[in-house]
Amino acid sequence: MCGRYATTTDPGRLAVELDAIDETETNGAPAAFTNYNVAPTTQVLTIVERHQQGREDDSPTLRIRRMRWGLIPVWTKAAERGVPVKGKPLFNARADKAATTPAFRDAVKYRRCLVPMDGWYEWVVAPNAEPGAKGKVAKHPYYMANADGSRLYMAGLWSVWRDRSQPESEPLLSCTILTTDAIGDLTRIHDRMPLPMPKEHWDAWLDPDHPAPAGLLDTPSEEVVAGIVPRPVPALVNSVRNNGPELLARVQDQAEGGQISLL
Repeated sequence: MCGRYATTTDPGRLAVELDAIDETETNGAPAAFTNYNVAPTTQVLTIVERHQQGREDDSPTLRIRRMRWGLIPVWTKAAERGVPVKGKPLFNARADKAATTPAFRDAVKYRRCLVPMDGWYEWVVAPNAEPGAKGKVAKHPYYMANADGSRLYMAGLWSVWRDRSQPESEPLLSCTILTTDAIGDLTRIHDRMPLPMPKEHWDAWLDPDHPAPAGLLDTPSEEVVAGIVPRPVPALVNSVRNNGPELLARVQDQAEGGQISLL
């Protein structure tokens, strides 16, 4: 799964790198997205490919957009004016089931995105750990990122929610990150992982006019994640109130010399 991640991506710089349109500005000011402890329901960066409104015959262009992390299906009712009913945030979707899951199947067809990140976190049960005073077993956070520091792009889905009782209300964009079976060395940390999307598949994945090839939802080869290395990081990341580069500092590997248990 992927329930927490880090990103230092600047949307303006990303737009230049990808020759995309930056649509993240709020009230005329650039939006800041450096976040070392991204949690569900916060605003995150996404990359989509869309036509200019009213010019569907023109070629689509890449766009950098802000979205709520936790997909809100279009059929969700409004709890109050302009606010959707609260529920469990759909921040992950299984890649092998998304095409047939009601909350995601329409997005699989025509609303796919990329979620850029530096890396993501998972928690590992300590070897030979026993429950503490409150019956909880100690878990240690690990951070998965490319060893060379390069950016990761994960496959995602997105949705546009509107309060149907208020046709003129502002749309709420939201997204989810697709997950797949962990492979390679990452299986030591968790049995699931976010689904990486190699650049050679971006055109097909982001195409707004055609469904993506089914094979792009398959678990990738080990070659795709060969550069991703897990490392233990401070327990500071356990609280979303903590946010800074110190969360990525390497700490002594609590699991060295022992068997890491899957969560």
